[in-house]
Amino acid sequence: MGKASKNKSEIFTLILNWEARSKKLQQKYDHLTDADLKFDTGKENESLNKVEKRLNKKQQEVLHIIKKGPPKES
Repeated sequence: MGKASKNKSEIFTLILNWEARSKKLQQKYDHLTDADLKFDTGKENESLNKVEKRLNKKQQEVLHIIKKGPPKES
């Protein structure tokens, strides 16, 4: 499986529980708005790019945060 295919698969998996995941993201990163976290069908990459920009992180970091939850603070 290529990198692009793996990313599409990860993104699809994230969308399945997006409502719950986006609420957790918004709790941790309170500067994220509902508009930032809106996932539009067929525009998943654009939606993910919005989150990347708002968090100032790379796509793989954002995917990890979304899948595993934000890192715990000490």
